[in-house]
Amino acid sequence: MNIEAVKNEKQKIRERVWNILDHEDATSTGSHGRIPHFIGSGAAAVLLSEHPAWQESHVVKAVPDRAQMPVRELALKAGKMLYMAAPKLAASKPFYFINPETLAVSPEEAAERHVAEEYATPVDVHDMPAVDLVVCGSVAVNSEGARLGKGAGYADIEVALLQEAGLIGPDVLIATTVHKLQVVDAEIPESSHDFRVDLIVTPERIIECPPHERPRGILWESLKAEMIAEIPVLAKRRM
Repeated sequence: MNIEAVKNEKQKIRERVWNILDHEDATSTGSHGRIPHFIGSGAAAVLLSEHPAWQESHVVKAVPDRAQMPVRELALKAGKMLYMAAPKLAASKPFYFINPETLAVSPEEAAERHVAEEYATPVDVHDMPAVDLVVCGSVAVNSEGARLGKGAGYADIEVALLQEAGLIGPDVLIATTVHKLQVVDAEIPESSHDFRVDLIVTPERIIECPPHERPRGILWESLKAEMIAEIPVLAKRRM
């Protein structure tokens, strides 16, 4: 399957999942074009918090999507150091650090993306400690761990940056919280830069995915020049 065919097939799966979620009223808002804010996201976060990987973690990197807001809240309540990416990684320091010990607002407030941006400390990749657990959002995922985001590619770059900097070791798990309707019983086509998840957490259950290889870092050939130019941390490396 060539690059265009892979891209088209990925989009077909996204559209199918978005349509199902909307038809079943499984989100709090319309899902098309975004990481779905699914009903039961709080229950999925609680179930994730019962997993040993969560309980043993001290540093969590989570996405800023609304669906993962309960994850961010539970992390801060548990006293974990929390990192989020800046929107579209479009800042010279592309990650936000939220320290639960010095928060000027409640964990519930700090978990909200725009509040987090106000109270967090911007940091560069090399200012971050090793990450114990990564939590990402997904549009669709299968039991093998193959996933689809909304198609922008930022999640892949975030993970690649941390991987390249040695902040995600081989034993660090990547989890995603999703609605059960987002777990598809089908093959998801993958590109060379795509990462797989290790844990799929729905409000009802945890699916442990089989072992797999991850991209070792940024795959420059997969990035368009315009995207590199818009992300300072990448543009600087290409100078």
